[in-house]
Amino acid sequence: MGGLRLLAVALTCCWWPPGSQAKTVRGQFSTAAARDARGQSCGHFEFHGDHALLCVRINNIAAAIGKDAKLYLFPAPEWLKLQESGHGYSCSETLSKAQLTMNLNQTEYNLTVSQTPYAQAWHVFYADKYTCTEDYENSQVEDIQFEMMLLNPDAEGNPLDHFSAGESGLHEFFFLLVLVYFVIACIYAQSLWQAIKKGGPMHMILKVLTTALLLQAGSALANYIHFSRYSKDGIGVPFMGSLAEFFDIASQVQMLYLLLSLCMGWTIVRMKKSQSRPLQWDSTPVSTGVAVVIVITQSILLLWEQFEDISHHSYHAHHNLAGILLILLRMCLALSLGCGLYQIIAVERSTLKREFYITFAKGCILWFLCHPGLACISLIFSDYQRDKVITIGAILCQSVAMVVLYRLFLSHSLYWEVSSLSSVTLPLTISSGHKSRPHF
Repeated sequence: MGGLRLLAVALTCCWWPPGSQAKTVRGQFSTAAARDARGQSCGHFEFHGDHALLCVRINNIAAAIGKDAKLYLFPAPEWLKLQESGHGYSCSETLSKAQLTMNLNQTEYNLTVSQTPYAQAWHVFYADKYTCTEDYENSQVEDIQFEMMLLNPDAEGNPLDHFSAGESGLHEFFFLLVLVYFVIACIYAQSLWQAIKKGGPMHMILKVLTTALLLQAGSALANYIHFSRYSKDGIGVPFMGSLAEFFDIASQVQMLYLLLSLCMGWTIVRMKKSQSRPLQWDSTPVSTGVAVVIVITQSILLLWEQFEDISHHSYHAHHNLAGILLILLRMCLALSLGCGLYQIIAVERSTLKREFYITFAKGCILWFLCHPGLACISLIFSDYQRDKVITIGAILCQSVAMVVLYRLFLSHSLYWEVSSLSSVTLPLTISSGHKSRPHF
């Protein structure tokens, strides 16, 4: 099972295009590409403020002047209307509707992007005099090497910030998150390690939770490293971005398998009325099989989402069909597991067990519903704020769910160590040879 999970997340990361979010773009202005697409797409950026800047450097002025090379800028809403319009605009008519145009007749050219009162995305396209003409031979012209920087004003109003409006604040968030993880590790790492070394009925659960937490912390650290470099050059460290995605998905898959195994295992044991057998998290073949199938399903949906949406920053904004299916899957899991736990709680006579299951249900449902809930809540925010709401909210909710589960399993592990009634009152016991005692 572990091999399948690692393979799925590794494939996901391999297919995440490096530097897809870079705001320093390097490449070639290609006449052939511009002709094929009626304008070569060079990127998009969410400008904000009064002094946003687009800076372009080219290496062949003569070729650019000879081709009458230009950049065309469209606000995202206007570009979407042109794409969805049924008027069938010609190539030249489409380009003529650009709100801003830049002539590439200098080695370096700066264009200030005027702003509406709110931030909005702009699409940048390259075209030249051959883009909309019929008579053209590829051998007539050469491509132009370029470097393009898209910049927003910083705190002092100078156009030096590589972060778009949809990314601003994420660097600081990941810094604070890494700092919190570091402080928590300094305080609790030793006691947690001792609890894991002691073994006991919660041993495997604590190991899986700790692994998931370390993966989540690794994702935050990789994101912070990527954004730290990104803030300086607009490119970042694409490998660290991919690594953050790897850690994040691995953490989600790990937690999914743990929660499913626990819930399904407890439900199946209840149905069989076999109170004497130990309710370990991977105790039944059926619960393990169900967990494996659902984990594989989620991994396939995550891979599909990555293929469809190339603008990930170690989160999933649910912009496509795969994302919607992931939301539905999580909602169905929360509903089914919630119903299963409710049935267990309803017939449980032990107060300690009932409180255990209730607390577990809270952490479990929070984990599954945070993404669907945040996807719905984000709709009330502006377009450029939605991804940040989902990113920050999902990380915080999942962290809270982990803390709830940690406190639950650690407290019951300690109780098991000091109580001779642990085999009666705890939903997990240490071995099948440990006989249960009747409830009073």
